[in-house]
Amino acid sequence: MSSINFMRIKTDYSPIKSLMNFFFCNQVLLYCFLFPQVYKVLVSVGRSEWFVFRRYAEFDKLYNTLKKQFPAMALKIPAKRIFGDNFDPDFIKQRRAGLNEFIQNLVRYPELYNHPDVRAFLQMDSPKHQSDPSEDEDERSTQKLHSTSQNINLGPSGNPHAKPTDFDFLKVIGKGSFGKVLLAKRKLDGKFYAVKVLQKKVVLNRKEQKHIMAERNVLLKNVKHPFLVGLHYSFQTTEKLYFVLDFVNGGELFFHLQRERSFPEHRARFYAAEIASALGYLHSIKIVYRYILIYLMYFLQKCLFIYFSEYSVLLFFFFQFNRDLKPENILLDSVGHVVLTDFGLCKEGIAISDTTTTFCGTPEYLAPEVIRKQPYDNTVDWWCLGAVLYEMLYGLPPFYCRDVAEMYDNILHKPLSLRPGVSLTAWSILEELLEKNRQNRLGAKEDFLEIQNHPFFESLSWTDLVQKRIPPPFNPNVAGPDDIRNFDAAFTEETVPYSVCVSSDYSIVNASVLEADDAFVGFSYAPPSEDLFL
Repeated sequence: MSSINFMRIKTDYSPIKSLMNFFFCNQVLLYCFLFPQVYKVLVSVGRSEWFVFRRYAEFDKLYNTLKKQFPAMALKIPAKRIFGDNFDPDFIKQRRAGLNEFIQNLVRYPELYNHPDVRAFLQMDSPKHQSDPSEDEDERSTQKLHSTSQNINLGPSGNPHAKPTDFDFLKVIGKGSFGKVLLAKRKLDGKFYAVKVLQKKVVLNRKEQKHIMAERNVLLKNVKHPFLVGLHYSFQTTEKLYFVLDFVNGGELFFHLQRERSFPEHRARFYAAEIASALGYLHSIKIVYRYILIYLMYFLQKCLFIYFSEYSVLLFFFFQFNRDLKPENILLDSVGHVVLTDFGLCKEGIAISDTTTTFCGTPEYLAPEVIRKQPYDNTVDWWCLGAVLYEMLYGLPPFYCRDVAEMYDNILHKPLSLRPGVSLTAWSILEELLEKNRQNRLGAKEDFLEIQNHPFFESLSWTDLVQKRIPPPFNPNVAGPDDIRNFDAAFTEETVPYSVCVSSDYSIVNASVLEADDAFVGFSYAPPSEDLFL
């Protein structure tokens, strides 16, 4: 009966071939997450190689069986985690290391690896894993790549996983210094998605991996809210990160605002209510969106994450690009409902009474406490809501000035100017949202509940709003799910880069394989149910 040696994980992810030179027998390698608590094991017996996908519960079941029969071996696996974040990189590393140790013990001792349950766990007696000279040439090529490439590929064709070639990339619809956003059609079912493709090298060089992981984590929590963009899944190659998102093609809210200069009050109320509903939901799961509008974040990035200590650099960037800047993160869907996008600057884990001090965002919408680098909380989002509502009603942000330094001074010191043409309740909510003292701002005590109960929204049913039973006041009239008329021609006329469309199998690193870089451990995500085609 064949023996098995265990090949441990290399944290630097060096080529498998160089590791295999140390072994002359058969091998087992546990090396990745497929889904939360699902791992992929590479088994090599003679000339045959195959993958086995096992959930943590299956490891636990095998462990409990073996520890009773072999108590002297002191087998152990990482304990179950009932509370906490299963996507935490430290947790991922610790659990992976613990399961590696368990597998190593299984293949070290003949009495263990010859145990029927272990052989079944590793599918060692399955006929399909015997060497077959008639096996498909593509599969043999795939197996060869496992031994020669720097990055591990997706495995046998019987277990396909997300990869760039799953899509037809049709048009560029957004662009930034990290990468591009593309309209893509999934070949499997013809569905359209917005696929956000980021360059790992650029992200790492700018030390933005925390923001990328924050965006991914927020997206995972938001999939089912009606006014937040949904993440269907994410994956990565050796060079790129991919977010597969809802394609929202009604255009930016402010694209329509710029054409119409201002909105009637009933229309502004509708949009403000949907935005507030989304923000209230984010707050309920302890996330501060921080700034509803973040100019050029990821899509058209000019400056990304500039600390307050670099105030002069911040002013320079915003002064240089102020005329070209426009809000990117409030979109309309195909029938006119609001969709908030881009969560790279969201702050996770913020409760109503908590504060944070990170300085970044859109100059016109920065709250006074952010400019002063004072602690801020959920009320920073309500300030932003006030700024957005003001601009929808009046056509310009509340303290706008072409001189950015003067605009900051206006935000800090100038009284709010409210012109005629709107109702008294609109005046009231603007004054309360744009209160310079965050402790007196609307939402400071009971958060979203205070917004809901303000007289400005008295005519609106929040239940009907969330269930989308209120007809939007404006319909973008898109022609179909792939209509891109509401996207800037400067993007859509660009040629789709070949590099985002095609990846050799060996360069794919997704939710089913070992993370290509510790900086992005836990990035890959596969859906639990409806999108489980991977």
